[in-house]
Amino acid sequence: MTAPLPELSRIIIADKVTTAGGFEVVKATDAECAALAERFDLLSVSGLTAKLRLRRVRSDFVKVTGELEADVVQRCVVTLEPVPAHVKEEFSALFAPEHLIPKEEEDGESDHFQYLGSDEDFPEAMPGGRIDIGELVAQNLSLALEPYPRREGVEFTPILEDVGPDTLSLTEDTPPEPPRQNPFAALSRLKKPS
Repeated sequence: MTAPLPELSRIIIADKVTTAGGFEVVKATDAECAALAERFDLLSVSGLTAKLRLRRVRSDFVKVTGELEADVVQRCVVTLEPVPAHVKEEFSALFAPEHLIPKEEEDGESDHFQYLGSDEDFPEAMPGGRIDIGELVAQNLSLALEPYPRREGVEFTPILEDVGPDTLSLTEDTPPEPPRQNPFAALSRLKKPS
């Protein structure tokens, strides 16, 4: 079984990336924007463009930095009405050959990664020496989205109000239920004096 093709794919051969670096622009087509909207459960995505810089670091690694912009329309989490937004996000990623990335069963990081520094992301694999910068852009678009979009002026009013660990009130007017009796309390009354 083969993996599904990404909605936005732009393959870069890692061996062609130099230490001086290079620039790439990813501009999504209308069909790619529609596919991304479906993937991320959006009403629409348009004008998705990303400018990226790729450069080789430490001989085997490729550092990708970039900025993406897009216009998206999400659903309001309260009213389900359309909520348009302009997304602008900077991102970076580090890629390494698959054989240099520690397996999940290995404890800790390999010695090869210890000098990268704590501010670096853990590297992503470059299967077959390829980097899909289109998928990288798609993932970062997803991360840049407002997780709980609300139409302007709309506030969430909870229906249920938790008033304590043992009581639940539907409204403020409903009195809380009395606390439950311990089921073992009846057994203590049955206990015979010694």
